[in-house]
Amino acid sequence: MNGATLFSGLLDGADQARIIDDIRRVVTAAPLFSPLTPWGKPMSVRMTSAGKYGWFSDRKGYRYTDRHPQGGTWPPIPASVLDIWGRLVGSERTPDCCLVNFYTDGARMGLHQDRDEADFRWPVLSVSLGDDARFRIGTTTRGGPTESVRLRSGDVLQLGGEARLAYHGIDRIMPGTSSLLPKGGRINLTMRVVD
Repeated sequence: MNGATLFSGLLDGADQARIIDDIRRVVTAAPLFSPLTPWGKPMSVRMTSAGKYGWFSDRKGYRYTDRHPQGGTWPPIPASVLDIWGRLVGSERTPDCCLVNFYTDGARMGLHQDRDEADFRWPVLSVSLGDDARFRIGTTTRGGPTESVRLRSGDVLQLGGEARLAYHGIDRIMPGTSSLLPKGGRINLTMRVVD
């Protein structure tokens, strides 16, 4: 789809290790949690956030919030993560949110649109760390045709232009395909301009 750009292997091993160290500090300040879907089911993905806003979901719906569910503001987005945005998007505007999703074996993310932001001119930037994942992307219409691609540790996916509002999700992760995380799993960092 136009506007979907995969930067395969953009981050080398040293970059990935540095980002993981920084994300551990984010998780210490804002622990991972399992949000509820609006229909009351816990998500299979655990998450937290960094930046001005964090992403949250409960029976009231999906939304951004300026506070972690356990209280306190979100920690700042690490410089190592902002550097990726600067390299690919530029310095005119920095992201307001870096969503941190942690996938273990069996976790997935259903097809969805990122449409809770105020300005769709800015892309969504997605960083893959750890085990490989099967990423699915469709059109801007629910139920439209989809295609899938394997995302590997160090890949960065940019969704801009027409692809900014494309339905997308993670079908599954592939355990044991990376040694980046000692206990396995996949971390996905998603940077977005919210305001």
